[in-house]
Amino acid sequence: MAMIGAGAAVRPRALKRFGQHFLEAAWVAKVVACIRPAPGEVFLEIGAGAGQLTLPLAEAGAEVVAIERDRRLAARLRAVAPPAVRVITGDVLDQDLAGLVGGSRPLCAHRPARVAGNLPYNVSTPILRRLVEAHHGHACFEDATLMLQREVADRVVGRPGTRDYGPLAILTRAAARAERVLALPPGAFRPPPRVRSSVVSLRFRPSPAPVGDRALFERLVRTLFTQRRKTVLNAISPLVPERRRCSARELLERAGVAPDRRPATLELDELARLADVLAAAAR
Repeated sequence: MAMIGAGAAVRPRALKRFGQHFLEAAWVAKVVACIRPAPGEVFLEIGAGAGQLTLPLAEAGAEVVAIERDRRLAARLRAVAPPAVRVITGDVLDQDLAGLVGGSRPLCAHRPARVAGNLPYNVSTPILRRLVEAHHGHACFEDATLMLQREVADRVVGRPGTRDYGPLAILTRAAARAERVLALPPGAFRPPPRVRSSVVSLRFRPSPAPVGDRALFERLVRTLFTQRRKTVLNAISPLVPERRRCSARELLERAGVAPDRRPATLELDELARLADVLAAAAR
C-alpha cells in the first residue's frame, strides 16, 4: 500500500490500484521532523506522490530526486516543483538508484545521499533490498527514513530470539542500524487504510560482520529461516557441499555455532562466520 503526503489546497483523488492513502498535514510535519533535512543535502525520495514531502525537503535547501509511479501525480509535482527537484516517473525497482543520486560524479567524491519516502507496502521488501544492495555496491546512501506497514517495520527492526527476527532484519543489519522513530494510526491518512504504519530510520554503515561471498550469505540466511523451527544442524544440511570433506556438524564447530541452536538465535557475526566456513568447504 503506497502512503503519500497530505494534499496541498486540493487533495488528489486516491487511486485504489496504487493503494494510495494521503497523509494529513500534521503527520507530514512529524515525518519531516524525523528526517531533519538540511541545506545542501541530496535526497532520493521514493513514492513522491504530489510532493507533500518533496516540497518541504526542497524548502529546507535540499536537492531532491523524486520517484513517482503514478503519472498523474508525477505531472502534478513536476508542474509545481522548484528547480532543485527532479521528478522521475516510473517504478523505483526499475531505476539505477546509485546512478540517480551520483550522476556523472564518482560517488565517493561527494557526501552520500539521503533517502526518504513512503514505500508501496506490497513491494517494500524488494525496495529495501535494492537500497541495501546499492549501499553495499556504492556506499551511496547516508541514511533512509521510510514509512512502512507496521508488520514490515517489525521485521526490519527484529532482534535475535524474537519472532520478527529473520532475513529482512539480518540483511538490513548487515548494512545499517535500524530504529523505529514514529508510529502512525490509520486515522493519520485519508482515506484511512486497514493497517497501521511505522516510520523506520536506517543509518547506513560498513557491515559489522563482512562476508566474502554475499550471495552465499544471503542463501544461507534464507535457507535457515525457511526452517527456523529446526536446529541449525538440520537446517544447514542442504547447503553442505555434496562432495564434502567434513560433516555439517564439523562445519558448525569450525564456525563456533552449537548444532542445537535455532536459526532465530544466531547473531549477525555468527551467520557471517558460518557463511565463510561454507564457502571454504565448497572450494
